[in-house]
Amino acid sequence: MPDNKNMYQNPLITRYAGAEMSAVWSPQEKFSTWRRLWLALARAEKELGLSISDAQLAEMEAHLDDIDFDLVRQKEKELRHDVMSHIHAFGAVCPAARPIIHLGATSCYVTDNTDLVLLRKSLGLVCNKTVSLIAVMREFAHAHRALPTLGYTHYQPAQLTTVGKRCTLWLHDVMTDFDDLERQYTAMPFRGVKGTTGTQASFLELFDGDHEKVRQLDRRVTEVMGFDRSVPVCGQTYSRKIDFRILSVLSGIAQSLYKMAGDIRLLMNLKAVDEPFETSQVGSSAMAYKRNPMRSERICSLARYVISLADNAAQTHANQWFERTLDDSANRRIVLPESFLAVDAILTLAHNVIGGLTVWPHVIRKHVDAELPFMATENILMSAVKAGGDRQELHEKIRVHSVAAGRRVKEEGAENDLLERIAADPGFTAVHDTLGDILDPALYVGRAPQQVDDFLTDHVDPLLAQYGERRSTADEINV
Repeated sequence: MPDNKNMYQNPLITRYAGAEMSAVWSPQEKFSTWRRLWLALARAEKELGLSISDAQLAEMEAHLDDIDFDLVRQKEKELRHDVMSHIHAFGAVCPAARPIIHLGATSCYVTDNTDLVLLRKSLGLVCNKTVSLIAVMREFAHAHRALPTLGYTHYQPAQLTTVGKRCTLWLHDVMTDFDDLERQYTAMPFRGVKGTTGTQASFLELFDGDHEKVRQLDRRVTEVMGFDRSVPVCGQTYSRKIDFRILSVLSGIAQSLYKMAGDIRLLMNLKAVDEPFETSQVGSSAMAYKRNPMRSERICSLARYVISLADNAAQTHANQWFERTLDDSANRRIVLPESFLAVDAILTLAHNVIGGLTVWPHVIRKHVDAELPFMATENILMSAVKAGGDRQELHEKIRVHSVAAGRRVKEEGAENDLLERIAADPGFTAVHDTLGDILDPALYVGRAPQQVDDFLTDHVDPLLAQYGERRSTADEINV
């Protein structure tokens, strides 16, 4: 992108996404892939008997990356056709091969096949970053597997859980997304060599009506470009439903990490956790004391955009007419790369946040202690009944004391004195000496620590053992 401060610059490139993902969607990568596709087509056509020389192939191979973008811009201004502009630019440096470049092909041979190449590369990068995120989330869940914390339903205090167990809820979502990612990556088809309306008529003409050679041509180019299959049928373009399925997976990642980042934002308000905060980082231009959840907010902001793009892809597919229409083209030039660039940024941010998330146990315990007396009442009731008390009478006493304690907390801003009230009630004399033991938070987390252990051992660790080599090095956050 030109370093021109008077032109709009895409913040996904300048602020958020990593260099590797940005490079995949660069003009150089895209148009070098076009040339590789033209070379693959020419080689396969020669193998199957067309009059193409080794010298022509060698000439094409020598000029796969030296693209004269100025000439391309000049030719496109003249021709108003991007593919023809690049054919002319390629032909200018390959004069011997010029007559056979793009032989029998339609524009979508290079445009659609290149999109699929870039989509698969991008899916691979997202898979790698997702594995890295799973690894760092696994460590966080394990480290805090047994730390009791308030659970919330309706954002109201509920039964206790653990910090690690809550992380497994986020992690389970990401694991589900990885399954979808891997499925799409593995199943990604090539468009192949299908001709202008998908009938392969031009290639059938080139090979004098030999259907088997046309089949072989499609298979050979597909293989050379690194795919194990091409779509069985298509019009001029591959079905845009493929784009929708891919963007739906990216939307799933965005949903999962939006949910996680949203939880972290709420927890930061409670001062239970803090996302990473640099030594000289400024939280607010006005309020110097602020530690805003900037990174988690950025995850949510970008995720909301990615989620919206899946609907865009659905609309594009639905609006295709017959064998093709061009109202998808300008849209897809924006939507496809930006979906991946945004998800790349989201994954980088999520890795940074979870990898550096600070947990504050004393604050968490304070929140627990404020609610634990209410949660302990069932255990107190059971112990008192075992000691000979009347269950119904004791239940009513606890109800009355709980209402009074709750009112005092809300009306006076005082501490929860429910246990003091129970300790002063003669009806609970039998359990007065054990009230302290009953208030151990570990008694109220159920199987949460064991659930963390089981989930990590049975599900997360096998995935990391299988795909651990795909972890990517975490990108730095630009700003």
